[in-house]
Amino acid sequence: MKYELNVAHLYGDLLNTYGDNGNLLALKYYAKLMDTDLDIQIVSLDEKFDPNAWDVVFFGGGQDYEQTIVSKDIQGKKDDLTDYIEDGGPMLAICGGYQLLGHYYVGADGEKIKGIGALDHYTLSQDDNRFIGDIVIKNKETGEVYHGFENHNGKTYLGKGERPLGEVESGHGNNGEDNSEGVVYKNVYGSYFHGPILTRNGELAKKILLTALKRKYPNADLSSQEQLTIKPTF
Repeated sequence: MKYELNVAHLYGDLLNTYGDNGNLLALKYYAKLMDTDLDIQIVSLDEKFDPNAWDVVFFGGGQDYEQTIVSKDIQGKKDDLTDYIEDGGPMLAICGGYQLLGHYYVGADGEKIKGIGALDHYTLSQDDNRFIGDIVIKNKETGEVYHGFENHNGKTYLGKGERPLGEVESGHGNNGEDNSEGVVYKNVYGSYFHGPILTRNGELAKKILLTALKRKYPNADLSSQEQLTIKPTF
């Protein structure tokens, strides 16, 4: 059986500074191995986000100027995005997208940029410093190890109901203090990993796609998809 998933690329015409759109190419690659076609569409400024229309959401990041524009627009999508998240919709949020799902983040110039508070984290900025370099984390619950590259000024602190995507084995992570990197909340995965994250960590791509397939096709036999072997790419 051939499956289909609708993917919303939030503000993909604005937030593409760091090449994280490559995550969508990785998703398409792994989806093909799982007998699944992806229909990827941008949901941008002044466009409604329908929580019932999408099976997967990707939310990338950009520079502070673009994110300030997105911050204002996304307030009109706040309730629908929150409904999607609370209903178990799978989402991957990278860097600025990750930050904007929280309460706020402080930009490099000290401006407090409002998020949507769908997740309970917040992000501060560093003075004259960035976390840059290779990073390795391990998820305590699954034992999965993720490899990536971080490049961020923000220092994110997780809140209620949130757990890290992994604990830092080398690198800095969310804030360089509590050994956490990224976030997991329901079926939302947030991270500072560039690279893009899914090209080096196919197990995460598989997890996102399986979640979406089970949610959309609850009675389907997805045993072959579950048994797909992901070869390391790092």
